[in-house]
Amino acid sequence: MSHLLRATGVIICAVGMSLSAQAQTAPPAGRLLASNCFQCHGTNGKGPGFDTLAGKSAAEIYKDLKEFQSGKEGNGIMAKHAMGYTDAQLLSLSSWLSTQP
Repeated sequence: MSHLLRATGVIICAVGMSLSAQAQTAPPAGRLLASNCFQCHGTNGKGPGFDTLAGKSAAEIYKDLKEFQSGKEGNGIMAKHAMGYTDAQLLSLSSWLSTQP
């Protein structure tokens, strides 16, 4: 019985340490969501031929995304992308993008 308790304790500690390590190395949620934007807007927010994201405030980016999501800005590729996000995800994405130089 004591071997079973000891083994269980070791497993619990190992899982806890693993989860802690993952939490420390996981990129911000906004960064993960923004990887979808990089294809057209570039990793620096200055993709050729597309609107520049670099230098925009979180409020500007969020407003633009909500307008795409609602259909006010047409029904092109950006509308399709924006429709796939929740409001919380759009806020996270906008916030992260606004911190990029």
